Amino acid sequence: MFDTAIAGSLPKPGWLAETHKLWPQWRLEGDALAEAQLDATLLWIKRQEDAGLTVIGDGEQARQHFVHGFLEHVEGIDFEHKVEMGIRADRYKAMVPQVVAPLRLKGRVHAAEARLLRAHTTRKTKFTLPGPMTIVDTVADRFYGDRVTMAFAFAELLNQEALALQADGIDVIQFDEPAFNVYLAEAADWGVKALERAAQGLTCKTAVHICYGYGIEANVQWKKTLGDEWRQYERVFPALAKSTIDQVSLECIHSHVPPELMALLAGKDVMVGVIDVASDTVETPEEVAATIATALRHVPAQRLIACTNCGMAPMDRAVAEAKLRALVQGAALARERLASR
Repeated sequence: MFDTAIAGSLPKPGWLAETHKLWPQWRLEGDALAEAQLDATLLWIKRQEDAGLTVIGDGEQARQHFVHGFLEHVEGIDFEHKVEMGIRADRYKAMVPQVVAPLRLKGRVHAAEARLLRAHTTRKTKFTLPGPMTIVDTVADRFYGDRVTMAFAFAELLNQEALALQADGIDVIQFDEPAFNVYLAEAADWGVKALERAAQGLTCKTAVHICYGYGIEANVQWKKTLGDEWRQYERVFPALAKSTIDQVSLECIHSHVPPELMALLAGKDVMVGVIDVASDTVETPEEVAATIATALRHVPAQRLIACTNCGMAPMDRAVAEAKLRALVQGAALARERLASR
């Protein structure tokens, strides 16, 4: 009861990349970089196991960014001539590559990290990929001329890699779709359909992560404009409840999301965010257990997974490690309390 997992990313060690940045520059190049990325992956596998997590991820150590780490392996994308573009409905600006030709995978994307992950833990494994709608929102289209058409083109490529990850032995494949919290009508209309295309044919557990973003200043300021109740999930959860996706990861602790919205995900496993990634304050086990208790009013215990609100890539490494320990300790406390009722 109460598996424990991370949403996806973990901080990169200072010897691998710049620290405390969402788009860090690598410290190395070529074969030395590839070797260091796997070293960092192995380090975080061990740290997650030491903390006691029951579902282990790669920490996205081989990716500069959760979207661009996939795009670098796709033909038809021009990284040499990036352009500035407002993403997430112009919440913040980013330098993004351009889609200039038909999209095709160059080959496997994450084989090295996935196989290393599978080989070095006996626990359940989870691997993350960007969702098609979020990819579309993070590239400049100079070829397709239509967001939906391009999203389904990306979904086909994601599906190819997802099927290969499943063959590598990955237990849970998660698609990250923060864009679902921004383009609400489009997410319910075609975003979920594109997500299902990306997950087509998978027999392992499938998941989607929807949140209010990393703990960066642009996201912190955006949240201040959302009012006393954040009801964005209300628009897309019914569509997800009807979908073929098995698990939904959402933001909970220190947010203004009405907890009762979780009831809209009846029949799904719910990865409840019990760790705040926008604060360096480490949660106490009591706080984590209290958040789980709140979620249990709306989610059956056998369907609840304790998770982080979002990725921890820009966070201080020591803080991230402390938060992982708090996540596990809080879940254990919630488990004990439930058993003693």
